[in-house]
Parts: sequence; C-alpha cells; structure tokens
Amino acid sequence: MATRRKIALRLVVIVICVIVVTILLVPVWFNLDRYRAQIISYFEQTTGKKVEIDRVSLTFFPRPTVHIDGFAVKSPPLFPPSYILKVPHTDTVLDFWALLHRNVVIRSVVLDQPQIKLISDPDGPWNFENPETPNSKNLFPLGIIDKVTINHGQLIASILLPSDAQGPVFFEARDISCELDRVDLAAIVNPTSSALNGQGNWKASRLRFAAIETTSVEAKFRLESRAVFFTDLKADIYGGKATGDFSISLAKSTPTFKADSQVHGINTARLLAAFHDLRGLLTGNLDGDFKLAGAVEHTTSPFARMRGTGHLKVTNGQIPSLMLNANLMKLAHFNDLGPAKENPASFSSITSDLQLENLRITSNAIDIDGYGVDVDGSGSISVSGSDELHYQGLAAIAAKQGFFTNTVARLEGAKLIDGKLSFPFHIDGTIESPKFSKGTKIQ
Repeated sequence: MATRRKIALRLVVIVICVIVVTILLVPVWFNLDRYRAQIISYFEQTTGKKVEIDRVSLTFFPRPTVHIDGFAVKSPPLFPPSYILKVPHTDTVLDFWALLHRNVVIRSVVLDQPQIKLISDPDGPWNFENPETPNSKNLFPLGIIDKVTINHGQLIASILLPSDAQGPVFFEARDISCELDRVDLAAIVNPTSSALNGQGNWKASRLRFAAIETTSVEAKFRLESRAVFFTDLKADIYGGKATGDFSISLAKSTPTFKADSQVHGINTARLLAAFHDLRGLLTGNLDGDFKLAGAVEHTTSPFARMRGTGHLKVTNGQIPSLMLNANLMKLAHFNDLGPAKENPASFSSITSDLQLENLRITSNAIDIDGYGVDVDGSGSISVSGSDELHYQGLAAIAAKQGFFTNTVARLEGAKLIDGKLSFPFHIDGTIESPKFSKGTKIQ
C-alpha cells in the first residue's frame, strides 16, 4: 500500500515538473519575435499608418503576456514627419482560455512612458485617425480591453497652420498616471465612432492649456464620442488651488473646448506673468469662478475667439502702474489710513465681473476698497497685444475736514463730503503707461 502511494506521489511530481518545464520552455519553443514582421503588417493594415516594433516576446507565467519593446506609430503622410505614439515597453495580458480556443482576447495593457503627440490639420483629420479605412472598427478582432494603464506618460496636442507648417502646442500634460476601464481601440481610430472609448482616473504632475499651467493634477477622465472630459478636476495653480471641469472636443478638424473652474488663493502676479499683455498689472491673492469656451483656431493666435465670463475677488494687493500718476498722489496725500498713505496703489480688495470677447476683457461693475480709498468703476482692457485700456468711475478718498483740505480739493476738482474727497475719473493709455484723469470723460 505504501509502495503504491509512493508511486502515485512520484507520478504527480513528474506531471507537475513536466507542466512547469513546459510553461518555462514554451516561450523558447514559440519565439514570437519571429512573427514580428507579420505583427507589424497587421497593425499597419488596421491603422493605415507605419508601425515600428523593436522586439516581441511571450511569457506564460503568471499569465500569458505579450511584451513589446520599441512600439511606435508614425503620423500619416498628410502631416509633418512625426510619431503619434512611442512606447518603450508594453505588456499585454491575454485571456488564457480564449487562447486555448485560438482566440485573442486582451484583458489588460500596461504602457510604460508612452509619448503621445496629437496633431490637428486645418483641412483634414487628426493624425491618429484612419480616414482611408472608415470601417476600421471591423478590422480589430480584439474587442474591448478591460483595463489600460499608463505609467509616466506624456501627451502633447498641437495644430497645423493653413500653410501646413507646425503651429502652436495648445495642450500639454507630463508624467501622466492613468487607469482606463473598457477601452475600445477600434473606436479611437474610427472617425465615425460615437462609442464610449474608456473612462477612469487620471493624474499628471504638470498640465498646460494655452498659457495656463497647473501642477499635481487629479481628475476623473472619460473618452467619449471624439471628446475628452476631465471632471472633478483638482490642481495646484500659481500658489493656489483650482477645481472644476474641462473638456476638449475632437469631432472636427478645429478642436473646441469648455472650462468651468473655481480658484482660491492664487498669486495674481504669478498668474498674470503667464500673459505678456497683463504682466505687472496687479498683485494680491485671487479667488473667483470662471467659464471659458471657444475653438482652437489654426493660426499663430489659436485662442483669439475664446469667450468667457467670471467673477473675481483680489485681496491685499497693489496696482503698481498707478504709483506713477502725480494727480492721484496729490489727492492721496489727504489719506491718513493704512498703507495707502505711503502707497496709493495699494488696496484691501477688488471685486469685479468679467466678460471676455474678441480679445477684450470688459467689466461692468468694479468695486475697489482701498485703505481709505474706495472706487466704483467699469471699463475694458485689450489682451490682443495693444495693451489698450479704458476705465472710468467714481473715487472717494478719506480725508480730514479743514480749510486747507477744502481749498486743495476745489483746486483738484474734488468734492469733500462726509470726510471723503469724491471725484469722477477715467483711465486711458496702456497697461505700462496708464493716463489717469479726473472728471467725466467727454465722449
């Protein structure tokens, strides 16, 4: 009896050893790299683009996995020489039981350090589309991938100019970590698809859209019907925090975008430094909410038609350019309250509405509470490069009652009422050289 048990045990051990050895040797016997040319050909037929692969290998433990090194997809001839996708290393996990029935079912894909470069042509499709094969979805027998993971990725989106020269980069994200569920590869390359192509969580160490840069970005991500959606977005921005939603539509050759954001504690000087036309205009801490929308035009100024609305409040700051104005300095002489006594450009808070249209920011109600200086005004400023500004309103400066104050007030065109010098004003000129004048502007 004992002898039979020993024999049975030996047989089990032998069978296990055979299985283990088989698993270890199958990749050796089945050298997938021998089929690299056929694999490249398959990808080129299904995507309509040139594909490069340095090496392909297969392992079966712990799960059947295809390893691809040096995977790259080139942009079609319509675009300047470039790569849509470059991935140093990719792991693709296959369904074991499907393989036994000679079917290829992808369970998950891991992309390490992928570089994705999307380009929009003014007269044609995006470089990742396959316009030559409208039914490309039918050429992908791989089905939907359960999970796609991106580690330390990079994404850059740009436009071509009408001359087909390379235009500006309008979107850039670096060090991306992302997990997407239910990814449909066929739908991504098919320009007629309206399917949900993937959704999940998304992180990036840095994200730039237009001139705005954010860091430590986290969001829920959805790729759907030729559009990408970032919802519940949180990010660090110029010393403060930003939350909101952001989306870009790729349905047409001209991308469109929408943004709905709230910001808190932003360093205004750092924010405006990103915009040459507004640099040095204002300092202080910024809170607000903003809605922006528009198209990314195929020009050297792709955001010229951007429009938007918003509200802001800036506290404890300065308007440095007004320091140079002699008339304001004279009137501020009578202010005995706080920092404005020495620096009339300082303020405790500014609240304002904003409307952006045709590269001009207009405000209908501006309320400036200074240190003994109060201003109610309205006006607009150009952000097209001319730096032109036009503002008007009513200013009131706290002052002590007295003969000398009354006399100087009359000379300066102000009225002394209830301890305040009040006078209408208007500001013209440019950001760098504002011209401050008292009195109502003659139209």
